[in-house]
Amino acid sequence: MRHWTLFFMLASVQCIGQQITTSNLQYVDPTIGGVGIILEPVRPTVQLPNCMLRVYPFKKDQLDDQVSHFPLNVASHRLYWNFSFLPVSGGLDESIWTKKLTVESETTTPYYYRVTSEDGADEVEYTTAERSGFFRVSFKGNEAHYLRFGTLNQNGALTVADKRTISGSEDFAGMKAYFYAELDKDILDLKRKEEGGRQLLLAHVADESATVGIRYAISYISAEQAKYNLQQEIKNWDFAALKTRAYKIWDKELSKIQVTGGSLDQKKVFYTALYRCYERMVNINEYGKYYSAYDHQVHNDNEPFYVDNWLWDTYRALEPLHIILDPEKETAKIHSYITMYEQTGWMPSFALVFGDWPAMTGNNAAIWITDAWMKGLRGFNAKKAYEGMRKGSLESTLLPWNNGPATSLDSFYNEHGYMPGLAPGARETVKQVDTAWEKRQAVSVTLDNSYSDWCIAQLAPYAGRDQDRALFLRRSEYYKNVFRTDKGFVWPKDKNGNWIEPFDPKLAGREYFTELNGYTFNWDVMHDWPGLFQLMGGKKKAEEKLDQLFREDAGLPKFKFWQIFPDASGLTGQFVMGNEPSFHIPYLYNYLGAPWKTQKRIRMLLNTWFPANLFGMPGDEDGGGMSAFIVFSMMGFFQVTPGVPVYNIGSPVFSNITIQLPNGKQFRITAQDNSKENKYIQEASLNGIALNKPWFTHEALAKGGVLKLQMGPVANKQWGSGDDAAPPSGIR
Repeated sequence: MRHWTLFFMLASVQCIGQQITTSNLQYVDPTIGGVGIILEPVRPTVQLPNCMLRVYPFKKDQLDDQVSHFPLNVASHRLYWNFSFLPVSGGLDESIWTKKLTVESETTTPYYYRVTSEDGADEVEYTTAERSGFFRVSFKGNEAHYLRFGTLNQNGALTVADKRTISGSEDFAGMKAYFYAELDKDILDLKRKEEGGRQLLLAHVADESATVGIRYAISYISAEQAKYNLQQEIKNWDFAALKTRAYKIWDKELSKIQVTGGSLDQKKVFYTALYRCYERMVNINEYGKYYSAYDHQVHNDNEPFYVDNWLWDTYRALEPLHIILDPEKETAKIHSYITMYEQTGWMPSFALVFGDWPAMTGNNAAIWITDAWMKGLRGFNAKKAYEGMRKGSLESTLLPWNNGPATSLDSFYNEHGYMPGLAPGARETVKQVDTAWEKRQAVSVTLDNSYSDWCIAQLAPYAGRDQDRALFLRRSEYYKNVFRTDKGFVWPKDKNGNWIEPFDPKLAGREYFTELNGYTFNWDVMHDWPGLFQLMGGKKKAEEKLDQLFREDAGLPKFKFWQIFPDASGLTGQFVMGNEPSFHIPYLYNYLGAPWKTQKRIRMLLNTWFPANLFGMPGDEDGGGMSAFIVFSMMGFFQVTPGVPVYNIGSPVFSNITIQLPNGKQFRITAQDNSKENKYIQEASLNGIALNKPWFTHEALAKGGVLKLQMGPVANKQWGSGDDAAPPSGIR
């Protein structure tokens, strides 16, 4: 008896030990979403969380079985790459310069990549540090084996200092990139070629089976700095040790959220999404100095300098997620934005490595920074941030995809409270408007800036500008000027204040809206839900209109609809799951007394549009923008209005979720009897106290606690439905 008791005790300890040491990395599949539905595929990026160096095999998408090269760095998400590398084997004829690696098998993880060639000649492995990477190439067969390096941009140069050292530089987007690489085998011979302004180099390294190591680093300062970065990070040729280090870093990051229950596929979707939430922003500080494209200077500074943020895409979910998981890092990102403002005189729109990219619409930094402040982040200069936010609203142009001072259209906006639209077919008269594609987006500009002005009003008292609050609150109501109550839709006006006709909210494109149509932007009054519902005729009519959004037909074949709205992917009626302005919409039932409909819609959308396969991303993922929506919604909550620090409750797909908070506490969600069928909340409690409202505060989450949900197969239409149960909207 003692023998068997001891056996079971040891077995239990072993199981416990295995459970503790099991990594969530086992669930990450970087190929999920690797084929774009209409738009861009997601890439299997290898990097450390929020770090400068990012690498993936360059292919059309995950169905493409040929790797053209590995960029030595992704400088800017989907926009710029630096240098190219690919091992090639065979005869030295013209085809060697363009030869691709045809894939037989791949291993993709956040920290390590491996590919074998179809002909069995080559195997390439890769792992990473913060600013440096390590390729290990296994050549097979008795033929000539080469390492092919190249530049990807203009004014490139490749230098071979000795038999084991290669460096390079190139210009891109008004700045320079450098690399420094070392080999663990001698270069036997060199060949060079220039093609289309690109420099190519073939380093002959073997004529028989051989394994070659290539370690390198990137810099935006100099080749010498790249060499220093490499010396600091990869001091030897121990590939396995570097791989293990990268594994441990990712394991720690992905351990911040633990889930149980749900299916294996749901865990794969969840942890793959969480991994993608760390692609950017990236810290480009290089051991006490960094190059800033915002003033074209090298700065001596030990603080991180973060770049590469598409803020229109990421303020809605990605930044709120990181405020929970790593507020210190989030504070450093905001500090970087403020530094960019100090260096240029303008708060960035999209803060990229090569400078501000004035993409999309809205004063989105105001939303992000206000949200962080309202959640208690204090490690940045609020007065300076406010100064930049205020200037962006009152002195900068609000035109889509534009930078710089105000135009005549902005003067009109400030005087009349809306961006005027043009009648269909009318010729554009303002030269600063992009007439080729983006156009005025008049309704979206008005809606977006009404929200960001509301955020500015919230931060004004904390920045010592109480006198500004009334001004920005008044401007936050400009959205009412583009809502046509007799039609129940947002609607463009001309410069004379007349509603534009003819106008179809379903088919009117970029002249009036950003990427999507009026059915989406009808729900884009993020800061004043009661005001919007009143314009729609009250809560009951608003709920009916919201129901119809998910049912409304396009009215024409999809291919014709997508000719007008190529970004409207993931269609469910006229609801667009594949684009960021839709993320909050399923949660609006919580404000309308019907939380059970939020629970129903969220489960349906997650199950439909986010499978664990190559087609598991319904639209552009946008470097964490959409992945953060997945993470939040699968956990069972989402922030509808950044700037209002509360979370709406949805329907978690897991039975238990534990968020490890940076203060050492935990916030836990338990969904008892949860299943695919049991998606409806029957009752809830927060920290043991009955909760009959479909929301909770950020403060409650940050303090740690337990949210208990009792799930069931039939909707409890009474839970959270009272008039006093609706989540707070914008504070007046």
